[in-house]
Amino acid sequence: MDQSQTPAAPEAKLHFLDYWRVIRIRKAIIITVFLITAIIATAVTFILPESYSSTARIKVENDGNDSGGGIAMPTSMLPYDPYFIQTTFEIMQSQLVLSNVISKLDLNEKWGKKYFNGEKLKTSETMEILKQHMSLAPVRNTKLISITVYSDNANEAALLANTIAESYKQYRLNTRKEIASTGLDVLNQQYLDESNQIQQEQAKIEKLRRDLGISVDMADAPGYTPTLNSDQLQLIHNQLIEGERDYKELSAQLDHLKSLGIEELRDVLPNIVNDPALSDLLNKLHEAQQKIATLKIDYSPDNLTVTRVQTLIDTLNQQINDRVTGILASMESQVSSKKAALDALSVAVDEAKAKDAVESAKNQPYYDAKRNLEQMRDQHRLLYAKMEAERIDAAIPKTTMVQVTDWAEPGKTPVRPNKTVNIILGLVFGLIMGVGLAFFIEYLDTSVKTIDDVERTFQAPVLGVIPQNIGYLFQEGAESKHAEAYRVLRTNLLFSRKGENLSTIVMVSAGAGEGKSTTTINLATVFAQGGNRVLIVDSDLRRPTIHKLFKVANNLGLTNYLLKQNTLSEVVQTTPVPGLDFMASGKLPNSSMGILGSTQMREMIAELKQRYDFIFFDSPPILGVSDASVLASEVDLVMQVIQYRRYPQPMTIRAKQMIEKVGGNFVGIILNNINMSQDEGYYYYSGYYHDYYYSRNASEQEAEAKNAPGAADKPGSGDAETDIKQKY
Repeated sequence: MDQSQTPAAPEAKLHFLDYWRVIRIRKAIIITVFLITAIIATAVTFILPESYSSTARIKVENDGNDSGGGIAMPTSMLPYDPYFIQTTFEIMQSQLVLSNVISKLDLNEKWGKKYFNGEKLKTSETMEILKQHMSLAPVRNTKLISITVYSDNANEAALLANTIAESYKQYRLNTRKEIASTGLDVLNQQYLDESNQIQQEQAKIEKLRRDLGISVDMADAPGYTPTLNSDQLQLIHNQLIEGERDYKELSAQLDHLKSLGIEELRDVLPNIVNDPALSDLLNKLHEAQQKIATLKIDYSPDNLTVTRVQTLIDTLNQQINDRVTGILASMESQVSSKKAALDALSVAVDEAKAKDAVESAKNQPYYDAKRNLEQMRDQHRLLYAKMEAERIDAAIPKTTMVQVTDWAEPGKTPVRPNKTVNIILGLVFGLIMGVGLAFFIEYLDTSVKTIDDVERTFQAPVLGVIPQNIGYLFQEGAESKHAEAYRVLRTNLLFSRKGENLSTIVMVSAGAGEGKSTTTINLATVFAQGGNRVLIVDSDLRRPTIHKLFKVANNLGLTNYLLKQNTLSEVVQTTPVPGLDFMASGKLPNSSMGILGSTQMREMIAELKQRYDFIFFDSPPILGVSDASVLASEVDLVMQVIQYRRYPQPMTIRAKQMIEKVGGNFVGIILNNINMSQDEGYYYYSGYYHDYYYSRNASEQEAEAKNAPGAADKPGSGDAETDIKQKY
C-alpha cells in the first residue's frame, strides 16, 4: 500500500508565545511553588526575632613611620596601600581588639546567662557570637569605617558599637607607643656604637698624620682632594694651555703669510703687524709715487728732478721689501720661541704631575681616613636628629590616627527582619522557582506538544486536532459544539484517500487511554450524520469498551462471526444514530488467539465493504499486543491517535514504525485531548469555528439561513463532505 508522506518541517525556534504556552500549561506547578515559598517566607519572617542596629563611624589613618622613622609623614605623602582597609577590618575582628571589648563589658558572664542558661562562656566563644552580631563596611571614597552592631536590645547594640570603636582606637595608640619605644632603644644603641667608632677613627687619623709628617693639613680646606689639582700644577697647566693657543694662532698666521707674494705682503702686513718703520716707508713711497706722477706731466723722464724722485722710489721699494722680509723672519723666530716655551712647559707639567702623584700616593691613606671620618660624622649627626625627632613624636599624642567621627545611638525601630523586603523576596524567589521548575519539567517532558513537533518528528500530516473534554456526538446530537473538530478530521481523511474504494479504517495508538475508542465513535458518527452507511467494529478483543458506551450486550460480536458461530446480520447491531451500526467484539475464548489474522477476517472485511460506505475498527494499543499490527496490515487506511502530553515521543514513533513495518497504509495522525484554553497555537483548528458558528443564538442562525440567496435551491446539508462524496 502507498503511504502518505510529508516533507520534513523546518526546525522551529522558540518564540515568546512558546514560553507563554509553557507557563500557562504548567501554571498549577508555578502557583503551587509560588504559594508554598511565599507562605514559608512570610512565616519565617514573622518567626524570626527582632533586632536593632547601631552604627559608629571612625576615621582611620595609616602610620607614617611604624618602623621608627622619626616624625610621621603627612598622609598625603604616604604611598597608597590597597590592603590597609581590609587589614583594619581583620584587626578589628581579631582577639587583640574584641578581647578588650569582652573584658570591658563582661560579655562572657552576661551572654552566658542570656544565651546558654547561665553557663559562663569562654572568650573564644563570646568572640564568635560578637562577630556574628557586628558588621564592618568602608564609606565609599573616604577613610571612614562604619561599625554596625545588631542586638535584640537597642542600648546594647549602641554600647557594643561604641566600645569596639574605642577599643580599636586604644589598640592603635598602644601599638604606636610600643613601636616608638622600641625604635628609640634601637636608635640609642646605634648612636653609642657610632660614637665609639668615631673616636677610634680620630685616633687612627692622628697616628697617620704623625707617621707621614703632615704639618699643614690641606684636606681641611674646602673642596680639597689630594689629586693633580694643586695651585702650582694648575698654574703651569693653564700656562701650557694658553701657550698652545698662542703658538697655534701665530703658526697659522705665519703659514698664511708665507703663502703670499711680496706685493700682497706689503698690503697685508700693516694690518697684521704693528710695525711703525714699515708704515713710514709705505707712506713715503706713496708720497713719492704721487710726486713723480705730477712731475711726469710737466717734465720728460730724463729730467733731473724726475730722475731723482724715481731713484727715491726704487730705494723705498727695496727698503720695504727688506722690511717685509725682516718681519717674516721675526715672526718665524717668535714661533720657534713659543714652541720652545711650550716644550719647556710640557716638561714642567709632567714633572709636577709626577711629583704630585708621588706626594698623593704617600699621603693618600691619611686623606682617605679623613674623608671616612667626615662621612661617619655626617651620619652620626643624622642619627642624632632622628633620635630627637622620635622623642618629640613619642611625646605628641597620636589622636589623629583613629578618630571617632560618629558615636552610635540606640535604634528606635527594629531593622531585622525587614518584613516587607523578606516577603517580596520570598514572592519573587517563589515565582522564579515555580517558573524554573515548570520549564525544567517541560524540558524533561518528551511527549507530543505541538503540531510542528509531530510533523517534524513523524514525517506525517496531522489530520485532526481534538479538544479536551469531548463528549460523544451520538448523545449530543449533530449540532454539538464539538462536532466541528471531527468534521475537519473527516474532511482531511477523505482528501487523504487515494481512491474511493479505500473505506476500511483502523484507529491505533502507542499506549492505552489515548482516546482511540472515543475518536472512532465520534468520527463514525460524523460520517453517519453526513448520510453515509457506517459500521463500527470493536476489534479490541481483550479489553472492549465501545459496547458499554452504546449500552448494548457483548455476547455476540466479531469473534462469534469469525468462529462461524453466527451470521453477519446476527452480530451487527443498530445505534441511536441513523446510518451507524455497531459490531461488538464478542467474548474471547482461548481458542480464538490470532483470529484477527485469519482468512475469515479478510473475507469479512471484503463483505462489509460491499454493505457499508465506511468501516471503522477500534484496536488495542499497538505496542501492547499484536492485534493492532494485524489489523493495520489488513485494512485500507491506518490513523494513529496521539494524546497530547501523555507518552514520550520515542514510544509514539515506535508505534508508527510498527504500522509501516507490517505494510499498513498510514495516512496521518490525530492529536487528541488538546487544551485549547492553554495552547493558543491550536485555536486555529477549533476556536475559530466555535466563535464563528456559535457566537450567534439559534434564532439569528435560522433567520440568516432563510434570508440567504438561493437557500431554497440548496439540496441536502450543503457541507463539504457531500461534495467530496460526489467527487468520488
